Amino acid sequence: MAESAENKVKFELVTPTELAVSEETDMAVIPGFEGDFGVLFGHTPVVTTIRPGVICMFTGDKITKSFFVEGGFAEANAEGCTVLAEGAMDVADISSEVAETRLLDARAAHKNSDNPATHKEIRIAEAMRIAVSSISTQH
Repeated sequence: MAESAENKVKFELVTPTELAVSEETDMAVIPGFEGDFGVLFGHTPVVTTIRPGVICMFTGDKITKSFFVEGGFAEANAEGCTVLAEGAMDVADISSEVAETRLLDARAAHKNSDNPATHKEIRIAEAMRIAVSSISTQH
């Protein structure tokens, strides 16, 4: 295994429509299905599902970028981490009003439908609201 000069991990965030991020970082923290996990250079290979939540990229001990993801898959190995997300957006671009409106709309749709997708949308909207409130308290 060739070692990075700075022991950075190559991080990529891919959605169905774009390559949202492709850069090196000291660490990426991913919202895994069974809990958050950090990916550093030299990570043991793993493929896992991810839940709706926030991916944080770190330089040293500081969060440099945060992305809300709607779920998907992550693959990590010694050199990098790729996240294939159903949807992703920069947390800085999500206002509390947007998150609250999405949740209210999801609850209204679920009330009027037996479609399981409406329950999934509620889980995503609830995670978005939590993400926006927790990130705003960190800054």
